[in-house]
Amino acid sequence: MWGKGEACKIICTQPRRISATSVSERISYERGENVGSDVGYKIRLESKGGRHSSIVLCTNGILLRVLISEGLGKLTMDASEKSRKNVVSDLTHIIVDEVHERDRFSDFILAILRDLLPTYPHLRLILMSATIDAERFSKYFGGCPIISVPGFTFPVKNLYLEDVLSIVKSSEENHLDDSTVGASDEETELTEEDKLSLDEAIHLAWLNEEFDPLLELVASEGSSQIYNYQHSLTGLSPLMVLAGKGRVSDVCMLLSFGAMCELQAKDGMTALEMAERGEHKETAEAIRKHLESSMSNSKEEQRLIGKYLAKNSNSVDVALIDLLLGKICLDSKEGAILVFLPGWDDISKTRERLSINPIFKDASKFLIISLHSMVPSKEQKKVFKRPPSGCRKIILSTNIAETAITIDDVVYVIDSGWMKEKSYDPYRNVSTFQSSWISKASAKQREGRAGRCQPGICYHLYSKVRASSLPDFQVPEIKRMPIEELCLQVKLLDPNCRIEDFLQKTLDPPVFDTIRNAILVLQDIGALSLDEKLTELGEKLGSLPVHPVTSKMLIFAILMNCLDPALTLACASDYKDPFTLPMLPSERKKAAAAKAELASLYGGHSDQLAVVAAFNCWKNAKRRGQEARFCSNYHISPSTMSMLFGMRRQLEMELVQNGFIPEDISTCSLNARDPGILHAVLVAGLYPMVGRLLPPQKKGKRAVVETGSGGRVLLHRQSLNFELSHKLTDNCPLIVYDEITRGDGGTHIRNCTVVGPLPLLMVAKEIAVAPAKENDNGKGDIVNDTDGNDEAGVVETVEDKMDIENRSNEQPEEMIMSSPDNSVTVVVDRWLYFWSKALDIAQLYCLRERLSAAILFKVKHPNKVLPPVLGASMHALACILSYDGLTGISLESVEMLTTMVDATEISNFVPGRSNETHKKVSSFHRSLSNYNDFTVPESSGTSNLNHPFSQNFLPPADFRAANPSDPSSPNFRAFPNSVYARSTLQPHREQEHPQPAKPFQDQNATQQQHAPEHKTRKQRKSRRERKAAQQQKHPQLQKPPSGDPSLNGYGLSTYGPYGLRGISLKRPRGNGAG
Repeated sequence: MWGKGEACKIICTQPRRISATSVSERISYERGENVGSDVGYKIRLESKGGRHSSIVLCTNGILLRVLISEGLGKLTMDASEKSRKNVVSDLTHIIVDEVHERDRFSDFILAILRDLLPTYPHLRLILMSATIDAERFSKYFGGCPIISVPGFTFPVKNLYLEDVLSIVKSSEENHLDDSTVGASDEETELTEEDKLSLDEAIHLAWLNEEFDPLLELVASEGSSQIYNYQHSLTGLSPLMVLAGKGRVSDVCMLLSFGAMCELQAKDGMTALEMAERGEHKETAEAIRKHLESSMSNSKEEQRLIGKYLAKNSNSVDVALIDLLLGKICLDSKEGAILVFLPGWDDISKTRERLSINPIFKDASKFLIISLHSMVPSKEQKKVFKRPPSGCRKIILSTNIAETAITIDDVVYVIDSGWMKEKSYDPYRNVSTFQSSWISKASAKQREGRAGRCQPGICYHLYSKVRASSLPDFQVPEIKRMPIEELCLQVKLLDPNCRIEDFLQKTLDPPVFDTIRNAILVLQDIGALSLDEKLTELGEKLGSLPVHPVTSKMLIFAILMNCLDPALTLACASDYKDPFTLPMLPSERKKAAAAKAELASLYGGHSDQLAVVAAFNCWKNAKRRGQEARFCSNYHISPSTMSMLFGMRRQLEMELVQNGFIPEDISTCSLNARDPGILHAVLVAGLYPMVGRLLPPQKKGKRAVVETGSGGRVLLHRQSLNFELSHKLTDNCPLIVYDEITRGDGGTHIRNCTVVGPLPLLMVAKEIAVAPAKENDNGKGDIVNDTDGNDEAGVVETVEDKMDIENRSNEQPEEMIMSSPDNSVTVVVDRWLYFWSKALDIAQLYCLRERLSAAILFKVKHPNKVLPPVLGASMHALACILSYDGLTGISLESVEMLTTMVDATEISNFVPGRSNETHKKVSSFHRSLSNYNDFTVPESSGTSNLNHPFSQNFLPPADFRAANPSDPSSPNFRAFPNSVYARSTLQPHREQEHPQPAKPFQDQNATQQQHAPEHKTRKQRKSRRERKAAQQQKHPQLQKPPSGDPSLNGYGLSTYGPYGLRGISLKRPRGNGAG
């Protein structure tokens, strides 16, 4: 095609956004044109150029989605598929740059492209990297040719920890004199021509004593590779030849240049031994003195390193970086300095340290720039601009600056030797995100940043011994990350291919346990069937650019009419937390109080909902022109918020294109401020990450969370629920969390939300029932309230759990669901135990099945309204969750929250605040939360969705006024402090007098009810009377038609398809609904 004179069509992938944009700009500059014409780029949320561009640079993820959307890469393709016109048909070249980084997308792409190449013989694939394991990649592609392009780089002198310690110790000496700048430890490899010339020169000097050719090469080249070159046959080096011939002055010159005395010829002799054999005493003495001096220096270096490492062994030494930067700036006046650090915390610490150093306080003399993935593209581009004359640029960067970008004024590089790396332990199902040592390939890339445009120096803040022990390459990402998303992409690519079979074709296949865990997760959410077939739900989940579990949360949120906060949660989980961590302790207290204040908008006790509140307030502040003020006061990263805003828009468009929501999404978030429904959406997005928050066992101990696997992990101090754990006595509230992370400070959970049991029952993989046990004295492990209310208990021991399981197999002729008033034990996922009544658990199980059916219907028919039965069920579920939220999770008292805010001076940002405002929480964030984004229209209007809440079914105003989650409510303090949803389904060891919430509450009765109040047994209606009243007011909640297969057997004597005592209510994996 292109070989016949036709135009080229090239796609070049880059590992990062900044690489794609900067390389495209450089190519356009070299071609004398603007970006977007012949040369373009495409990254997330931003693109220039189009289908007519000859060269398009993009990230690896962009190319992967293009290949999968075109259905390319199948194991078997028929003739029609091969002849079909697609994006690859028009391409002439695909270039995968920086392939040594081995991210999971690039490995996946290589596996696809390797299978594609035979089908498209016109296509050329080029893999590029400066530190690639060329032989291995060549073998992977069937022995493809290797092309070495040396290129020109300036020499770089490498200094290690022992050298750095000596430099900062000798403050008076200038370490950057002419003899050191530009001297290089690793120069360009010798060519074959150079080697032949050296072989001939050494041969002539040794046999004919013609020294001029050898000395000319040594003097003219000035390279350590010349000084230490060994003859290809004899192994003689220039130093050995000159020492054996007794040329003492030439020997001293080579020793001063750094020639190595330790080298041995093929016969095992060294330069000293050759001088002694030739009886050249003066030459031998010069070599001996040099060796003694080197040993003395080596001992001093070892002493310095030993003393240093005793105090600074496994962390970045910010103080040493500060001293070294000061020394460089003192000994030289020009040249930018690039400092490689592991992560944002280290960048912040270094920047804070420099800000208090008198040398760097003058902003006119020093420009300090932070380079990190969370910094927006516009800010990242500032590193390429040269500062004004007399101003020195210092760049504090992560490994984002390692590859594919060239900062042309960098002369000095400081390599901390550390990087932040996220890993996954498939055997414990735990993620780790901690600092680790870099590889030799990364070290070479970092030192190369100093020699792009002029000679430079690289300071490695680790010893030479450590440098030699570094791994050659980092572990490929596909072997150290969860791969649920990749596994689903495999099935989208080729539905008939087994996931394990495809992943075995990658360069470094993941271990079996990682693949198995990923498949189980996909089966649990209904994306895959038990036989690993792709379901219709899985096909839809894979079409969205987020994790499959997050995609299912979005569908649930659409059904619950709570889309807006779900979009924020989805994008934040896929990107990063917008809250920043200040360095000063006083500022950290303010940041913690600000985060708690934001979380209070949604009821508190939630790190995830604090992000939702922060985004909504930021959006309103931006609309008012107060973005900078809000972000500064509440310690929020504006760049992260801008990224989340763009990601949300992209996700909205994906949902619209897939038919899940209409183009006008204003009616899709009517319940966005409902705490109960919001918590249910959150549970849907985080399940099965469920745990119990335990009270501290000893005073002062950190908060502990018990997980479903039986393990116990710490709750991070930055979590809003950290202090809550210290207030617990016997209560053990349920929480959902995003991940368990093993970091530098141990294994912990950073973000979590306190939830009630009802949302968990809707999404749990398995629920089972067993009869409630009571001892002869009427008091059992699970306590029964004398008034008929069910109080939760904890099955504390293994014996208790085994007792319940044994009881589930006793007397099979008895039916635990035979009477609606039977008390039953509800077991969730075989580790959480609750009390309930038979009628309530039967109704909840029916709603589970209806929810599954509704999700499946929505996937199959996204543009259609739910059938009446499913619509009524979703309405009932929304009512239950809403009421559960109103009577459930309470907030800190008004006085406590106001005191905390005032103590951190956040209230100073609210004009005209006085003591009168203490009666009602009203501050900057409150004013920003009073936006009209979720105002309910007078009528829901026409929509392709079946909204669970219409205008007539919103919680009444007087009911909302009594909401304990609203600190502005006059009845706020009337509610007892509890962190549980009050219902007949009670969690462990609830409060003394729990208040049951009726699953199907009469809305008319609700309007006269200001708050749930405790009633005695005599005051309460009988269950039959309440049921009759419910059915009279809500005919859609009566007994469903007999044709409904999910409720066969539903009647007055037996309840649902539950069977005999103790039978599991497990939903089969892979039924298309989760």
